[in-house]
Amino acid sequence: MDTQKIISGITNEVKDIMGQEGTGHDWWHIYRVLEMAKNIGQQEKADMFVVQLAALLHDIADWKFNDGDDTVGPKLAREILIKHQVSPEVVEQVCEIVEKISFKGAGVSEEMPSVEGKVVQDADRLDAMGAMGIARTFAYGGHAGRPLYDPDNKPIMHQTKEDYFKAKSQGTSINHFYEKLLLLKDKMNTQAAKKLAEGRHKFLEEYLERFFQEWQGKI
Repeated sequence: MDTQKIISGITNEVKDIMGQEGTGHDWWHIYRVLEMAKNIGQQEKADMFVVQLAALLHDIADWKFNDGDDTVGPKLAREILIKHQVSPEVVEQVCEIVEKISFKGAGVSEEMPSVEGKVVQDADRLDAMGAMGIARTFAYGGHAGRPLYDPDNKPIMHQTKEDYFKAKSQGTSINHFYEKLLLLKDKMNTQAAKKLAEGRHKFLEEYLERFFQEWQGKI
């Protein structure tokens, strides 16, 4: 099995599928997650072939854009992996990661059993934090028709995947910081990601402090 040829072929396919995506889940999100996952994966001594494939395919059909159906992503990932002649064992590993990677609400626990899954999940979550996470939040908010901020619309700590999905266009972009982004620091799996998350989390807090000062006309 020529792993580099497979990675190259799947990379090109993912670029074609996601290149023009406009919600912050585009090819460049995949690229950043891939590079971060490679960084973390090497430190965690993970299987880098599985890590790279899972990073490339983790958002291939995000459940949020498929009527809440979280089986679409693993199904499409499986089709792509089989087409590129990936071994059945690796196909199963990657599809399990794709199935379980997504944040589905503050109160929803989704255990990621493999170290490779933990690595890719951390990389994905890091891209939802810091300056990049802020940019992606407002890109998605515009796509979903979310208001920027409404003091009367309070954050909700969703306890089920269904509630989180229903609320994706009902809240505000600022609420999303409290409903997801600020929770991610404490959900990191690996030591490397935990260290990186500290700085990105602090930047989120600093941004919100500045946002509310400007909102109130104080500066």
